[in-house]
Amino acid sequence: MLTGGGADGATGAVTGTGTGTGATGPASTARPASTARPASGGLDVLTGDYLAELTMLILGRDLLKDPTTGYAKTFLRQMEEGLGLAHERGVRIVANAGGLNPAGLADALRALAGRLGIPARVAHVEGDRLPARDGVLAANAYLGGAGIAACLDAGADIVVTGRVTDAALVTGPAQWFFGWGPEEYDRLAGAVVAGHVLECGTQATGGNYAFFTGHDPKLLRRPGFPLAELREDGSAVITKHPGTGGVVDTGTVTAQLLYETGGARYAGPDVTARLDSVRLTQEGPDRVRIDGVRGEAPPPTLKAGLCRLGGFRNEVVFVLTGLDIEAKAELVRDQIEDAFARGPKQAPAQVRWELARTDRADAGTEETASALLRLVVRDPDPEAVGRSLSGAAVELALASYPGFHVTAPPGKGALYGVFETAYVPAGEVPHTAVLPDGTRVAVPVPPESRALEPVPAPPLPEPLPAGPTRRAPLGLVAGARSGDKGGDANVGVWVRDDRAWRWLAHTLTVDLFRQLLPETKELTVERHLLPGLRALNFTVTGLLGEGVASQARFDPQAKGLGEWLRSRHVDLPEELL
Repeated sequence: MLTGGGADGATGAVTGTGTGTGATGPASTARPASTARPASGGLDVLTGDYLAELTMLILGRDLLKDPTTGYAKTFLRQMEEGLGLAHERGVRIVANAGGLNPAGLADALRALAGRLGIPARVAHVEGDRLPARDGVLAANAYLGGAGIAACLDAGADIVVTGRVTDAALVTGPAQWFFGWGPEEYDRLAGAVVAGHVLECGTQATGGNYAFFTGHDPKLLRRPGFPLAELREDGSAVITKHPGTGGVVDTGTVTAQLLYETGGARYAGPDVTARLDSVRLTQEGPDRVRIDGVRGEAPPPTLKAGLCRLGGFRNEVVFVLTGLDIEAKAELVRDQIEDAFARGPKQAPAQVRWELARTDRADAGTEETASALLRLVVRDPDPEAVGRSLSGAAVELALASYPGFHVTAPPGKGALYGVFETAYVPAGEVPHTAVLPDGTRVAVPVPPESRALEPVPAPPLPEPLPAGPTRRAPLGLVAGARSGDKGGDANVGVWVRDDRAWRWLAHTLTVDLFRQLLPETKELTVERHLLPGLRALNFTVTGLLGEGVASQARFDPQAKGLGEWLRSRHVDLPEELL
Protein backbone atom coordinates (compact mmCIF):
# COMPACT_ATOMS: atom_id res chain seq x y z
CA MET A 1 0.00 0.00 0.00
CA LEU A 2 1.49 3.33 -1.04
CA THR A 3 0.91 6.32 1.21
CA GLY A 4 2.44 9.74 0.92
CA GLY A 5 2.00 12.93 2.81
CA GLY A 6 2.95 16.28 4.22
CA ALA A 7 1.28 18.70 6.59
CA ASP A 8 2.05 21.90 8.41
CA GLY A 9 0.94 21.00 11.92
CA ALA A 10 1.60 24.45 13.33
CA THR A 11 -1.04 26.05 11.13
CA GLY A 12 -3.22 23.09 10.32
CA ALA A 13 -2.61 23.56 6.57
CA VAL A 14 -1.94 20.32 4.70
CA THR A 15 0.43 20.68 1.80
CA GLY A 16 0.28 17.12 0.49
CA THR A 17 0.28 13.83 2.36
CA GLY A 18 -0.45 10.35 1.10
CA THR A 19 -1.04 6.77 2.14
CA GLY A 20 -1.09 3.85 -0.26
CA THR A 21 0.50 0.65 -1.64
CA GLY A 22 3.61 0.76 -3.74
CA ALA A 23 4.36 -1.27 -6.83
CA THR A 24 6.43 -3.69 -4.78
CA GLY A 25 3.94 -4.02 -1.92
CA PRO A 26 1.76 -7.16 -1.96
CA ALA A 27 -1.98 -6.59 -2.06
CA SER A 28 -4.03 -8.32 0.60
CA THR A 29 -6.63 -10.90 -0.36
CA ALA A 30 -8.83 -9.30 2.32
CA ARG A 31 -8.97 -6.10 0.29
CA PRO A 32 -12.47 -5.41 -1.10
CA ALA A 33 -12.76 -6.06 -4.85
CA SER A 34 -14.27 -2.60 -5.36
CA THR A 35 -11.01 -0.96 -4.30
CA ALA A 36 -8.71 -2.28 -7.00
CA ARG A 37 -5.55 -0.23 -7.29
CA PRO A 38 -5.32 2.22 -10.20
CA ALA A 39 -3.38 0.93 -13.19
CA SER A 40 -1.15 4.01 -12.93
CA GLY A 41 0.47 2.61 -9.79
CA GLY A 42 -0.16 5.89 -8.01
CA LEU A 43 -1.24 6.46 -4.43
CA ASP A 44 -3.93 4.31 -2.90
CA VAL A 45 -4.66 6.75 -0.09
CA LEU A 46 -3.75 10.40 0.37
CA THR A 47 -3.61 11.45 4.02
CA GLY A 48 -3.47 14.84 5.66
CA ASP A 49 -2.79 15.91 9.26
CA TYR A 50 -4.39 19.28 10.03
CA LEU A 51 -4.64 19.28 13.83
CA ALA A 52 -1.90 20.69 15.99
CA GLU A 53 -2.57 21.66 19.61
CA LEU A 54 -2.77 25.33 18.63
CA THR A 55 -5.15 24.49 15.77
CA MET A 56 -7.66 22.95 18.18
CA LEU A 57 -7.74 26.18 20.17
CA ILE A 58 -8.30 28.22 17.01
CA LEU A 59 -11.11 25.90 15.87
CA GLY A 60 -12.68 26.11 19.33
CA ARG A 61 -12.83 29.90 19.06
CA ASP A 62 -14.28 29.60 15.54
CA LEU A 63 -16.99 27.28 16.80
CA LEU A 64 -17.99 29.77 19.51
CA LYS A 65 -18.63 32.39 16.83
CA ASP A 66 -20.35 30.08 14.33
CA PRO A 67 -21.60 26.58 15.25
CA THR A 68 -21.44 25.50 11.59
CA THR A 69 -17.64 25.87 11.55
CA GLY A 70 -15.01 24.18 13.72
CA TYR A 71 -13.21 22.39 10.88
CA ALA A 72 -10.19 23.27 8.72
CA LYS A 73 -11.60 25.36 5.90
CA THR A 74 -8.31 25.13 3.99
CA PHE A 75 -9.13 21.47 3.34
CA LEU A 76 -12.26 22.46 1.40
CA ARG A 77 -10.24 24.83 -0.77
CA GLN A 78 -7.73 22.10 -1.50
CA MET A 79 -10.47 19.63 -2.34
CA GLU A 80 -11.96 22.10 -4.79
CA GLU A 81 -8.64 21.99 -6.63
CA GLY A 82 -7.79 18.30 -6.25
CA LEU A 83 -10.94 16.23 -5.79
CA GLY A 84 -11.42 15.70 -9.52
CA LEU A 85 -7.88 14.41 -9.98
CA ALA A 86 -8.19 12.10 -6.96
CA HIS A 87 -11.46 10.68 -8.33
CA GLU A 88 -9.94 10.21 -11.77
CA ARG A 89 -7.00 8.25 -10.34
CA GLY A 90 -8.95 6.27 -7.75
CA VAL A 91 -7.10 7.80 -4.79
CA ARG A 92 -8.91 7.74 -1.49
CA ILE A 93 -8.46 10.68 0.87
CA VAL A 94 -8.20 10.45 4.66
CA ALA A 95 -7.73 13.59 6.75
CA ASN A 96 -8.36 14.76 10.31
CA ALA A 97 -9.47 18.16 8.97
CA GLY A 98 -12.88 17.68 10.65
CA GLY A 99 -11.43 19.13 13.83
CA LEU A 100 -14.33 19.83 16.20
CA ASN A 101 -17.03 19.30 13.58
CA PRO A 102 -16.31 16.36 11.25
CA ALA A 103 -20.01 15.96 10.40
CA GLY A 104 -20.13 19.59 9.27
CA LEU A 105 -17.06 19.11 7.08
CA ALA A 106 -18.53 15.91 5.59
CA ASP A 107 -21.70 17.82 4.64
CA ALA A 108 -19.64 20.62 3.11
CA LEU A 109 -17.64 18.06 1.09
CA ARG A 110 -20.83 16.48 -0.27
CA ALA A 111 -22.07 19.89 -1.33
CA LEU A 112 -18.69 20.64 -2.96
CA ALA A 113 -18.66 17.30 -4.82
CA GLY A 114 -22.19 17.99 -6.03
CA ARG A 115 -21.22 21.40 -7.40
CA LEU A 116 -18.21 19.87 -9.15
CA GLY A 117 -20.24 16.95 -10.52
CA ILE A 118 -17.99 14.35 -8.86
CA PRO A 119 -19.71 11.26 -7.37
CA ALA A 120 -17.59 11.14 -4.21
CA ARG A 121 -18.74 9.00 -1.29
CA VAL A 122 -18.00 10.83 1.95
CA ALA A 123 -17.83 9.33 5.45
CA HIS A 124 -16.64 10.66 8.77
CA VAL A 125 -15.45 9.54 12.19
CA GLU A 126 -16.70 11.13 15.39
CA GLY A 127 -16.93 10.51 19.12
CA ASP A 128 -13.64 12.08 20.11
CA ARG A 129 -15.25 15.20 21.62
CA LEU A 130 -15.56 14.93 25.39
CA PRO A 131 -17.78 16.86 27.81
CA ALA A 132 -15.95 20.12 28.54
CA ARG A 133 -15.96 21.91 31.86
CA ASP A 134 -16.37 25.66 32.06
CA GLY A 135 -13.61 27.58 30.35
CA VAL A 136 -12.55 24.67 28.11
CA LEU A 137 -12.96 25.44 24.41
CA ALA A 138 -12.16 21.94 23.19
CA ALA A 139 -11.80 18.57 24.91
CA ASN A 140 -10.93 15.70 22.61
CA ALA A 141 -9.70 12.14 23.00
CA TYR A 142 -7.15 10.82 20.50
CA LEU A 143 -8.85 8.00 18.59
CA GLY A 144 -7.20 5.21 16.62
CA GLY A 145 -7.57 4.04 13.05
CA ALA A 146 -10.35 1.45 13.31
CA GLY A 147 -13.13 3.95 12.54
CA ILE A 148 -11.27 5.08 9.42
CA ALA A 149 -10.90 1.44 8.35
CA ALA A 150 -14.66 0.87 8.78
CA CYS A 151 -15.45 3.88 6.57
CA LEU A 152 -13.06 2.75 3.83
CA ASP A 153 -14.41 -0.79 4.02
CA ALA A 154 -17.88 0.63 3.35
CA GLY A 155 -16.62 2.20 0.12
CA ALA A 156 -15.83 5.75 1.22
CA ASP A 157 -13.76 7.84 -1.18
CA ILE A 158 -13.14 10.53 1.45
CA VAL A 159 -12.95 10.02 5.21
CA VAL A 160 -12.69 13.02 7.51
CA THR A 161 -12.18 12.73 11.24
CA GLY A 162 -11.95 14.81 14.35
CA ARG A 163 -9.08 14.24 16.76
CA VAL A 164 -7.26 11.02 15.94
CA THR A 165 -3.61 10.26 16.50
CA ASP A 166 -1.38 11.39 13.66
CA ALA A 167 -0.41 7.77 13.01
CA ALA A 168 -4.09 6.70 12.83
CA LEU A 169 -4.24 8.34 9.41
CA VAL A 170 -1.98 5.46 8.29
CA THR A 171 -3.03 2.62 10.62
CA GLY A 172 -6.66 3.01 9.54
CA PRO A 173 -6.01 2.64 5.80
CA ALA A 174 -3.55 -0.19 6.51
CA GLN A 175 -6.14 -2.11 8.55
CA TRP A 176 -8.64 -1.70 5.71
CA PHE A 177 -6.20 -2.53 2.93
CA PHE A 178 -4.67 -5.64 4.47
CA GLY A 179 -7.59 -6.79 6.62
CA TRP A 180 -5.53 -6.74 9.84
CA GLY A 181 -7.28 -7.66 13.06
CA PRO A 182 -7.03 -5.56 16.22
CA GLU A 183 -4.55 -7.96 17.85
CA GLU A 184 -1.98 -8.03 15.04
CA TYR A 185 0.21 -5.79 17.14
CA ASP A 186 3.48 -6.09 15.23
CA ARG A 187 1.83 -5.18 11.94
CA LEU A 188 -0.08 -2.30 13.52
CA ALA A 189 3.09 -1.07 15.21
CA GLY A 190 4.87 -1.03 11.85
CA ALA A 191 2.09 1.13 10.44
CA VAL A 192 2.32 3.45 13.47
CA VAL A 193 6.02 3.98 12.86
CA ALA A 194 5.43 4.64 9.15
CA GLY A 195 2.63 7.05 10.09
CA HIS A 196 4.88 8.91 12.48
CA VAL A 197 7.49 9.33 9.75
CA LEU A 198 4.86 10.73 7.36
CA GLU A 199 3.21 12.92 10.01
CA CYS A 200 5.21 16.09 9.38
CA GLY A 201 5.60 15.71 5.65
CA THR A 202 8.89 17.03 4.37
CA GLN A 203 10.59 16.71 7.74
CA ALA A 204 11.20 13.14 6.53
CA THR A 205 12.69 14.23 3.20
CA GLY A 206 15.32 16.71 4.30
CA GLY A 207 13.24 19.52 5.77
CA ASN A 208 14.52 20.88 9.10
CA TYR A 209 17.36 18.36 8.92
CA ALA A 210 20.38 18.83 11.19
CA PHE A 211 22.92 17.71 8.58
CA PHE A 212 21.41 19.70 5.72
CA THR A 213 24.79 21.24 4.83
CA GLY A 214 25.96 17.83 3.66
CA HIS A 215 23.52 17.94 0.75
CA ASP A 216 23.15 20.06 -2.37
CA PRO A 217 21.26 23.23 -1.35
CA LYS A 218 19.26 23.07 -4.59
CA LEU A 219 18.08 19.59 -3.63
CA LEU A 220 16.65 20.83 -0.33
CA ARG A 221 15.11 24.02 -1.67
CA ARG A 222 11.78 22.30 -2.40
CA PRO A 223 11.81 18.85 -0.78
CA GLY A 224 9.21 16.43 -2.10
CA PHE A 225 6.64 14.86 0.19
CA PRO A 226 7.27 11.40 1.61
CA LEU A 227 5.54 8.22 0.56
CA ALA A 228 5.22 4.98 2.53
CA GLU A 229 5.04 1.67 0.72
CA LEU A 230 3.32 -0.46 3.33
CA ARG A 231 3.61 -4.24 3.26
CA GLU A 232 1.23 -6.83 4.62
CA ASP A 233 3.78 -7.90 7.26
CA GLY A 234 3.85 -4.36 8.71
CA SER A 235 7.16 -3.34 7.20
CA ALA A 236 7.40 -0.26 5.01
CA VAL A 237 9.68 1.65 2.68
CA ILE A 238 9.81 5.42 3.02
CA THR A 239 10.48 7.14 -0.28
CA LYS A 240 9.31 10.07 -2.40
CA HIS A 241 8.20 10.69 -5.95
CA PRO A 242 11.01 10.50 -8.52
CA GLY A 243 12.23 13.86 -9.67
CA THR A 244 11.12 15.75 -6.56
CA GLY A 245 13.56 17.61 -4.32
CA GLY A 246 14.84 16.57 -0.95
CA VAL A 247 16.43 13.36 0.22
CA VAL A 248 15.32 10.22 2.06
CA ASP A 249 18.02 8.44 4.02
CA THR A 250 18.35 6.75 7.38
CA GLY A 251 19.31 10.09 8.93
CA THR A 252 16.21 11.98 7.79
CA VAL A 253 14.00 9.08 8.87
CA THR A 254 15.76 8.76 12.24
CA ALA A 255 15.29 12.48 12.87
CA GLN A 256 11.55 12.23 12.32
CA LEU A 257 11.23 9.05 14.41
CA LEU A 258 12.72 10.96 17.36
CA TYR A 259 10.44 13.97 16.86
CA GLU A 260 7.96 14.45 19.72
CA THR A 261 8.48 10.93 21.06
CA GLY A 262 9.95 9.78 24.34
CA GLY A 263 10.97 6.35 25.55
CA ALA A 264 10.96 2.94 23.96
CA ARG A 265 7.18 2.51 24.30
CA TYR A 266 5.24 4.77 21.94
CA ALA A 267 1.66 4.35 23.09
CA GLY A 268 -1.42 4.86 20.96
CA PRO A 269 -5.07 3.75 20.87
CA ASP A 270 -4.41 0.95 18.34
CA VAL A 271 -1.13 -0.42 19.67
CA THR A 272 1.94 0.45 21.69
CA ALA A 273 4.87 0.47 19.29
CA ARG A 274 8.32 -0.44 20.55
CA LEU A 275 10.68 2.16 19.15
CA ASP A 276 13.61 0.17 20.50
CA SER A 277 12.84 -2.56 17.94
CA VAL A 278 12.87 -0.37 14.82
CA ARG A 279 15.40 -1.30 12.13
CA LEU A 280 16.29 1.15 9.35
CA THR A 281 18.05 0.03 6.16
CA GLN A 282 19.06 2.16 3.18
CA GLU A 283 17.64 0.11 0.31
CA GLY A 284 18.75 2.47 -2.41
CA PRO A 285 18.65 6.14 -3.34
CA ASP A 286 15.77 7.80 -1.46
CA ARG A 287 14.51 4.45 -0.16
CA VAL A 288 14.66 3.51 3.54
CA ARG A 289 13.18 0.25 4.74
CA ILE A 290 11.56 0.13 8.20
CA ASP A 291 11.10 -3.34 9.65
CA GLY A 292 11.44 -5.40 12.81
CA VAL A 293 8.91 -3.24 14.65
CA ARG A 294 7.28 -4.99 17.57
CA GLY A 295 3.97 -4.02 19.08
CA GLU A 296 2.12 -4.55 22.33
CA ALA A 297 -1.50 -4.17 23.40
CA PRO A 298 -2.47 -0.51 23.77
CA PRO A 299 -2.98 1.06 27.20
CA PRO A 300 -6.50 0.97 28.71
CA THR A 301 -6.82 4.77 28.53
CA LEU A 302 -6.87 7.29 25.72
CA LYS A 303 -4.91 10.50 25.79
CA ALA A 304 -7.11 13.59 25.68
CA GLY A 305 -6.23 17.19 24.93
CA LEU A 306 -7.97 20.07 26.72
CA CYS A 307 -7.73 23.57 25.24
CA ARG A 308 -8.86 26.49 27.36
CA LEU A 309 -8.37 30.23 27.49
CA GLY A 310 -5.65 31.18 29.94
CA GLY A 311 -6.17 34.94 30.06
CA PHE A 312 -4.64 37.89 28.21
CA ARG A 313 -1.05 38.63 27.19
CA ASN A 314 0.89 41.48 25.69
CA GLU A 315 4.50 42.17 24.89
CA VAL A 316 6.90 44.92 23.94
CA VAL A 317 10.45 44.57 22.62
CA PHE A 318 12.89 47.34 23.52
CA VAL A 319 15.87 47.85 21.22
CA LEU A 320 19.15 48.54 23.06
CA THR A 321 21.92 49.80 20.78
CA GLY A 322 25.65 50.15 21.19
CA LEU A 323 27.38 50.51 24.55
CA ASP A 324 26.20 49.71 28.09
CA ILE A 325 23.59 47.13 27.05
CA GLU A 326 23.20 45.62 30.51
CA ALA A 327 22.86 49.04 32.17
CA LYS A 328 20.27 50.15 29.62
CA ALA A 329 18.26 46.99 30.22
CA GLU A 330 18.38 47.49 33.99
CA LEU A 331 17.23 51.12 33.68
CA VAL A 332 14.18 50.46 31.51
CA ARG A 333 13.22 47.43 33.57
CA ASP A 334 13.27 49.51 36.77
CA GLN A 335 11.23 52.24 35.09
CA ILE A 336 8.55 49.89 33.77
CA GLU A 337 8.17 48.04 37.06
CA ASP A 338 7.96 51.35 38.92
CA ALA A 339 5.21 52.45 36.49
CA PHE A 340 3.30 49.23 37.18
CA ALA A 341 3.59 49.77 40.94
CA ARG A 342 2.34 53.39 40.70
CA GLY A 343 -0.43 52.71 38.20
CA PRO A 344 -4.18 52.70 38.91
CA LYS A 345 -4.29 48.91 38.58
CA GLN A 346 -2.19 46.19 40.12
CA ALA A 347 0.83 45.00 38.15
CA PRO A 348 0.13 42.15 35.72
CA ALA A 349 -0.02 38.74 37.37
CA GLN A 350 2.97 37.51 35.33
CA VAL A 351 5.86 39.69 34.18
CA ARG A 352 8.73 38.12 32.22
CA TRP A 353 11.86 39.85 30.92
CA GLU A 354 14.33 38.31 28.46
CA LEU A 355 17.47 40.01 27.14
CA ALA A 356 18.70 38.61 23.81
CA ARG A 357 22.28 39.71 23.17
CA THR A 358 22.07 39.97 19.41
CA ASP A 359 24.54 42.87 19.45
CA ARG A 360 28.16 42.78 18.25
CA ALA A 361 31.06 45.00 19.22
CA ASP A 362 32.16 47.58 16.67
CA ALA A 363 29.31 46.50 14.40
CA GLY A 364 29.08 47.57 10.79
CA THR A 365 25.29 48.13 10.87
CA GLU A 366 22.99 49.56 13.50
CA GLU A 367 20.93 46.38 13.58
CA THR A 368 23.92 44.20 14.38
CA ALA A 369 24.92 46.69 17.08
CA SER A 370 21.57 46.20 18.86
CA ALA A 371 20.23 43.82 21.51
CA LEU A 372 16.56 43.02 22.15
CA LEU A 373 14.91 43.24 25.57
CA ARG A 374 11.57 41.44 25.49
CA LEU A 375 8.85 42.07 28.07
CA VAL A 376 5.86 39.70 28.19
CA VAL A 377 2.97 40.21 30.61
CA ARG A 378 -0.06 38.03 31.39
CA ASP A 379 -3.18 38.60 33.45
CA PRO A 380 -6.83 37.47 33.59
CA ASP A 381 -7.83 41.15 33.16
CA PRO A 382 -7.23 42.59 29.66
CA GLU A 383 -6.81 46.08 31.11
CA ALA A 384 -3.87 44.93 33.22
CA VAL A 385 -1.91 43.99 30.10
CA GLY A 386 -3.34 46.60 27.73
CA ARG A 387 -3.38 50.30 28.47
CA SER A 388 -1.21 49.97 31.57
CA LEU A 389 1.61 48.42 29.54
CA SER A 390 1.27 50.61 26.46
CA GLY A 391 1.11 53.75 28.60
CA ALA A 392 4.16 52.79 30.65
CA ALA A 393 6.21 51.96 27.55
CA VAL A 394 5.24 54.94 25.39
CA GLU A 395 5.66 57.49 28.20
CA LEU A 396 9.30 56.48 28.55
CA ALA A 397 10.13 57.45 24.98
CA LEU A 398 11.88 60.70 26.08
CA ALA A 399 12.89 59.68 29.58
CA SER A 400 14.83 56.44 29.49
CA TYR A 401 18.07 55.02 28.06
CA PRO A 402 19.88 56.72 25.15
CA GLY A 403 18.63 55.52 21.77
CA PHE A 404 15.27 54.42 23.21
CA HIS A 405 12.94 52.76 20.69
CA VAL A 406 10.80 49.63 20.40
CA THR A 407 10.21 47.23 17.52
CA ALA A 408 6.47 48.05 17.55
CA PRO A 409 4.19 49.90 19.97
CA PRO A 410 2.28 47.57 22.31
CA GLY A 411 -1.39 47.14 21.51
CA LYS A 412 -4.33 45.75 23.39
CA GLY A 413 -3.99 42.56 25.36
CA ALA A 414 -4.68 39.42 23.31
CA LEU A 415 -6.22 36.18 24.48
CA TYR A 416 -3.87 33.25 24.93
CA GLY A 417 -4.63 29.58 25.30
CA VAL A 418 -3.52 26.73 27.50
CA PHE A 419 -3.18 23.08 26.50
CA GLU A 420 -3.56 20.34 29.09
CA THR A 421 -3.27 16.57 28.79
CA ALA A 422 -5.67 14.16 30.48
CA TYR A 423 -6.45 10.46 30.18
CA VAL A 424 -9.86 8.80 29.94
CA PRO A 425 -10.87 5.10 29.92
CA ALA A 426 -11.09 3.93 26.30
CA GLY A 427 -14.49 2.35 26.92
CA GLU A 428 -16.01 5.71 27.84
CA VAL A 429 -15.28 7.29 24.45
CA PRO A 430 -18.00 6.63 21.80
CA HIS A 431 -15.73 6.06 18.78
CA THR A 432 -18.18 6.03 15.85
CA ALA A 433 -17.81 5.56 12.09
CA VAL A 434 -20.54 7.30 10.08
CA LEU A 435 -20.59 5.52 6.72
CA PRO A 436 -21.34 7.09 3.32
CA ASP A 437 -25.00 5.99 3.54
CA GLY A 438 -25.37 7.53 6.99
CA THR A 439 -25.19 4.26 8.92
CA ARG A 440 -23.57 4.73 12.30
CA VAL A 441 -21.19 1.97 13.39
CA ALA A 442 -19.85 1.79 16.94
CA VAL A 443 -16.14 0.99 16.93
CA PRO A 444 -15.26 -1.42 19.74
CA VAL A 445 -12.29 -0.87 22.02
CA PRO A 446 -9.33 -3.20 21.45
CA PRO A 447 -9.94 -6.61 23.04
CA GLU A 448 -6.82 -6.41 25.18
CA SER A 449 -4.94 -3.64 26.93
CA ARG A 450 -1.64 -3.34 28.73
CA ALA A 451 -0.75 -0.69 31.26
CA LEU A 452 2.30 1.32 30.33
CA GLU A 453 5.49 0.78 32.27
CA PRO A 454 9.05 1.86 31.62
CA VAL A 455 11.30 -0.42 29.60
CA PRO A 456 14.46 -1.46 31.49
CA ALA A 457 17.43 0.55 30.27
CA PRO A 458 19.43 -1.38 27.65
CA PRO A 459 23.11 -2.05 28.29
CA LEU A 460 25.52 0.67 27.23
CA PRO A 461 27.95 -0.09 24.41
CA GLU A 462 31.66 -0.39 25.09
CA PRO A 463 33.10 3.09 25.62
CA LEU A 464 35.61 4.46 23.17
CA PRO A 465 39.23 4.11 24.26
CA ALA A 466 40.70 7.28 25.75
CA GLY A 467 42.37 9.53 23.20
CA PRO A 468 42.97 13.15 22.25
CA THR A 469 39.94 15.43 22.23
CA ARG A 470 39.10 18.83 20.82
CA ARG A 471 36.72 21.44 22.24
CA ALA A 472 34.09 21.85 19.51
CA PRO A 473 30.31 21.99 18.92
CA LEU A 474 28.42 18.79 19.67
CA GLY A 475 26.67 19.17 16.31
CA LEU A 476 29.83 18.31 14.39
CA VAL A 477 29.12 14.72 15.39
CA ALA A 478 25.47 14.55 16.49
CA GLY A 479 22.19 15.48 14.86
CA ALA A 480 19.14 16.60 16.84
CA ARG A 481 15.42 17.17 16.37
CA SER A 482 13.26 18.79 19.04
CA GLY A 483 9.61 19.62 19.56
CA ASP A 484 6.74 20.05 22.01
CA LYS A 485 4.14 17.96 23.79
CA GLY A 486 1.97 20.40 25.70
CA GLY A 487 4.19 22.10 28.24
CA ASP A 488 6.98 19.54 27.85
CA ALA A 489 9.79 19.43 25.29
CA ASN A 490 11.70 16.57 23.76
CA VAL A 491 15.14 16.53 22.19
CA GLY A 492 16.21 13.52 20.15
CA VAL A 493 19.95 13.23 19.54
CA TRP A 494 21.50 10.71 17.16
CA VAL A 495 24.81 9.88 15.50
CA ARG A 496 25.62 8.18 12.22
CA ASP A 497 28.06 5.39 13.08
CA ASP A 498 28.78 2.91 15.83
CA ARG A 499 31.95 4.57 17.15
CA ALA A 500 30.15 7.88 17.60
CA TRP A 501 27.35 6.00 19.38
CA ARG A 502 29.84 4.45 21.80
CA TRP A 503 30.97 7.97 22.66
CA LEU A 504 27.52 9.61 22.78
CA ALA A 505 25.87 6.99 24.98
CA HIS A 506 28.51 7.42 27.69
CA THR A 507 29.03 11.17 27.37
CA LEU A 508 25.67 12.91 26.93
CA THR A 509 24.21 12.18 30.36
CA VAL A 510 21.35 14.05 31.99
CA ASP A 511 23.88 16.05 34.02
CA LEU A 512 25.77 17.15 30.90
CA PHE A 513 22.48 17.90 29.11
CA ARG A 514 21.52 20.24 31.96
CA GLN A 515 24.93 21.92 31.88
CA LEU A 516 24.69 22.50 28.14
CA LEU A 517 21.11 23.80 28.35
CA PRO A 518 21.00 25.78 31.61
CA GLU A 519 17.29 26.59 31.18
CA THR A 520 16.61 22.92 32.00
CA LYS A 521 18.70 22.88 35.17
CA GLU A 522 15.78 23.07 37.62
CA LEU A 523 13.41 20.90 35.56
CA THR A 524 12.84 17.15 35.40
CA VAL A 525 14.88 15.66 32.55
CA GLU A 526 14.64 12.01 31.50
CA ARG A 527 17.03 10.22 29.15
CA HIS A 528 15.93 7.28 26.99
CA LEU A 529 18.35 5.07 25.05
CA LEU A 530 17.43 3.75 21.60
CA PRO A 531 20.53 1.79 20.52
CA GLY A 532 18.95 0.55 17.29
CA LEU A 533 18.74 4.14 16.11
CA ARG A 534 22.03 5.16 17.75
CA ALA A 535 19.95 7.73 19.56
CA LEU A 536 19.15 9.31 22.90
CA ASN A 537 15.79 10.93 23.53
CA PHE A 538 15.50 13.53 26.28
CA THR A 539 12.19 14.75 27.69
CA VAL A 540 12.11 18.02 29.64
CA THR A 541 9.04 18.51 31.82
CA GLY A 542 7.54 21.98 32.05
CA LEU A 543 10.00 23.87 29.84
CA LEU A 544 7.18 25.28 27.69
CA GLY A 545 4.92 26.41 30.53
CA GLU A 546 1.28 25.82 29.60
CA GLY A 547 1.91 24.89 25.98
CA VAL A 548 2.43 26.58 22.63
CA ALA A 549 -0.68 28.78 22.79
CA SER A 550 0.55 30.39 26.00
CA GLN A 551 3.78 31.47 24.23
CA ALA A 552 5.80 31.11 27.41
CA ARG A 553 9.18 31.20 25.64
CA PHE A 554 10.89 32.86 22.72
CA ASP A 555 10.62 29.43 21.03
CA PRO A 556 7.21 28.24 22.31
CA GLN A 557 7.33 24.84 20.55
CA ALA A 558 10.98 24.05 21.32
CA LYS A 559 11.72 23.79 17.60
CA GLY A 560 15.21 25.23 18.01
CA LEU A 561 16.10 23.52 21.29
CA GLY A 562 17.98 20.71 19.56
CA GLU A 563 19.97 23.16 17.46
CA TRP A 564 20.93 25.10 20.57
CA LEU A 565 22.18 21.84 22.08
CA ARG A 566 24.19 21.05 18.92
CA SER A 567 25.85 24.47 19.08
CA ARG A 568 27.22 23.92 22.60
CA HIS A 569 30.88 22.99 22.90
CA VAL A 570 32.01 19.69 24.38
CA ASP A 571 35.23 17.66 24.35
CA LEU A 572 34.92 15.64 21.13
CA PRO A 573 37.26 12.72 20.40
CA GLU A 574 39.48 13.74 17.51
CA GLU A 575 38.94 10.40 15.79
CA LEU A 576 35.25 11.31 15.37
CA LEU A 577 36.18 14.58 13.67
